[in-house]
Amino acid sequence: MTPQGPILVINPNSSTGVTQGLVAALAPYALPGGPAFECIDIPTSPATIATSEDVARSGLALAEIARGRPDASAFIIACFSDPGLELLRSLVPQPVLGIQEAGILTAMARADRFGIIALSERSVARHLLRIRQMGVLDRMAGEVGLSGVSALDAGTCDKVLTETLEAGRGLVRQGAGAIVLGCAGFAPRRRRIEAELGVPVIDPVQAAAVIALGAVIA
Repeated sequence: MTPQGPILVINPNSSTGVTQGLVAALAPYALPGGPAFECIDIPTSPATIATSEDVARSGLALAEIARGRPDASAFIIACFSDPGLELLRSLVPQPVLGIQEAGILTAMARADRFGIIALSERSVARHLLRIRQMGVLDRMAGEVGLSGVSALDAGTCDKVLTETLEAGRGLVRQGAGAIVLGCAGFAPRRRRIEAELGVPVIDPVQAAAVIALGAVIA
C-alpha cells in the first residue's frame, strides 16, 4: 500500500474532549500501511456549534485549515451541520466528507427509514435543509432534538444518555429502522445506544471515515 497523507478529521468546535472521543472512535479503522486519522479542533470556536452563525463562522475556519493542509489525503468535517462542505469541495482537490451526509447515506444502506437524534430542537431546521438538498426526506421517519445539550455531554453525561435513549425509542416507534446520531460528540455512546434500542445506530464520523478510506486507498 502506497504511503499517503493523513485523513484530517476536523472538529469545528473547541472541545478537546469531543476531539479525543473522535480519536477513540476512529482507532479501529486504522489500517496497517494506510492513511492515519488526524483529529483536530478549532480553539477559537465555541464548545458546541449551536447556531447558524456558529455554522457559518466555522465553515470559513474550516476552509482556511483545508487550504493549509495539501498533505492531507481527505478531509472529514466532524459536525452534523456539515459546515462549509460545499465551500471546501470548491477549494481543495481532496475528497471532503460531511458527517451528516455520510451518516444518512450509511443509515439508508442499513434500513428503509432512518431517524436522527440532534442535540437540540433548534438544530433540526438546519438538518432538514440538508436532508431536502440530498433528496431523501421521504426516507426519514423523524428527527428528535434533545434539550439543548453540549457536544461533550452527548458522549459523557448519564442524564443525557437517558434522554438520548428516550428519543431513540420514540423514533423506533415512528418507524425508524436505523438511528443516526446527530453530533460527533455522541461517539463514545454508540455501542450502548445500539444495544439498548435494538436497531443499527450510526456514528456519522465512523461512517465518513469508511467512505474516506474507500476514496483514498488505491
